[in-house]
Amino acid sequence: MSPGGRRQETSARYANLRRIRSLDPERDYLEIYQIMLRQEFPWDARLGLNLAFNRAFSIPAVAALLVSTGELTGRTRKRIDDTGLLMYEMVLNGFEHPRGRAAVRRVNQLHRPYDIPNDEYLYILAALVVVPLRWLDRYAWRRPSEHERRAVCRYYRELGARMGIREIPDSYPAFEAWFDAYDDAHLRYSDEAAAIERGSRSLMLGRIPRPLAPLGNALVSAMYDERLRRATGVARPPAAVRAGLHLGLRARALLLRRFGRPRAVPLFADGVRTRTYPDGYHISRLGPDGNPSPTAPAEADSPA
Repeated sequence: MSPGGRRQETSARYANLRRIRSLDPERDYLEIYQIMLRQEFPWDARLGLNLAFNRAFSIPAVAALLVSTGELTGRTRKRIDDTGLLMYEMVLNGFEHPRGRAAVRRVNQLHRPYDIPNDEYLYILAALVVVPLRWLDRYAWRRPSEHERRAVCRYYRELGARMGIREIPDSYPAFEAWFDAYDDAHLRYSDEAAAIERGSRSLMLGRIPRPLAPLGNALVSAMYDERLRRATGVARPPAAVRAGLHLGLRARALLLRRFGRPRAVPLFADGVRTRTYPDGYHISRLGPDGNPSPTAPAEADSPA
């Protein structure tokens, strides 16, 4: 290939990044976050969010509450699908869209019966910022730009404000510092966290390429850091598996950087599809009881 061809490929590969750098992360944070999730890092960003929820749900107090509801141990698939659908409705539509507002309303309604301390809400929010960005830093085809970090923080600050969360950090370094301090102080082993990890492991196994399925459990365990493994009672996988996972993901990043193309059709272009709702879903009926919010406006079902 000629040098001109290589330059053209490089130019196309970074088209989304150029678009992101032309935007204002304080004003255009939603568009930037949508590009990251739906076009630039679709596999890595979704995996990062899975890891973030795994970690947030492993704090003993949070795990105890979730186990008491039975949602992540007895109805694991539905609980995971409901959480994902509510999150993606906000990202795909924004907080001002009727569907985005309905998703925030439903999240708040589902949490309202429980006396959850502000710090526990804030830890989950911080995990959704820090854990995916750290994964992207380490294993994505490029590291997130400062614009992208600021946009992610701005998005979750807005979500936190709409959930009534107080004292939200105002920058990525501040989110990191708060997250690490709370994580160090509170991430400890509990039987409830171990039960949740066992119940939700199937979702992580679904991220493993089929040829590697025989190593699936060891690879999932290798995605966790040592502190998360201790908190959930997961055995440390063999060193060869940990090294193989790291090298394989780094090789994938290199191949995507050199030979990949921007995603032509954004993720979820035809709607979010889940096993639980093959015929579509109604936002106000997502969640444990399946009953609509009494204050929810009428809304169309999602496409099947």
